[in-house]
Amino acid sequence: MDKIYKILPRYAFVPIIGCFLINAVTYFGTRLFTKNMHHYDFSIPLDDMIPFVPFMIVFYILAYVTWVVGFIVIGRESRQVCYEVCVAEQIAKIMCLIAFLVIPSTLVRPEITGNGIFDWLTNLIYQMDSPDNLLPSIHCLENWICFRGAMRCKKVGKGYKITIFISALLVFASTVMVKQHVFVDIVAAIAVVETGLFFAKRFNLGRIYFVIEEKLYRRMEKKSGNI
Repeated sequence: MDKIYKILPRYAFVPIIGCFLINAVTYFGTRLFTKNMHHYDFSIPLDDMIPFVPFMIVFYILAYVTWVVGFIVIGRESRQVCYEVCVAEQIAKIMCLIAFLVIPSTLVRPEITGNGIFDWLTNLIYQMDSPDNLLPSIHCLENWICFRGAMRCKKVGKGYKITIFISALLVFASTVMVKQHVFVDIVAAIAVVETGLFFAKRFNLGRIYFVIEEKLYRRMEKKSGNI
């Protein structure tokens, strides 16, 4: 475990696991209730003007790597930053959960006729991921929270922050260019992240995890005889 703690401090595990659990409930759990509901298509004329570019699936898939790196960086920064950003992410995700239940969303995907590797990858994503739970875009949400979290980190340089920002923009573009989302989904994702960050900071909601740490980790240390 010591090797793992060198990558991600112990205090960061509970809040980050909390993010994963809320994500699972939000993305997969809501489908149990919305499966037979009417789903809305929030496409606007701009979406019809955006071309279908299978190559952009590369950035869509690389987003998962960005999330791992992004949360590790946020987790390593400090308890305060880690707790506050994770709480903000969880608030944003709960807002997604409400949106998925109240206004289930969908879109019409294009038929993929090409035989290239990028066409194959895009079709694979289509098969794995049904076209629902789109507004707000969780893909965009996670990349934006990683960027906004990075902006609060002092242990990483400007180069990393610029890279994570460019990565977010590329992911935004990929979601609409491979027709996994529509433009409004991106705007909604940014909006819920900013709302989550506002409430987390305004009401110091990160203290929730300070309380959890005090009760959980201190008790574990006492049992092990370290205190």
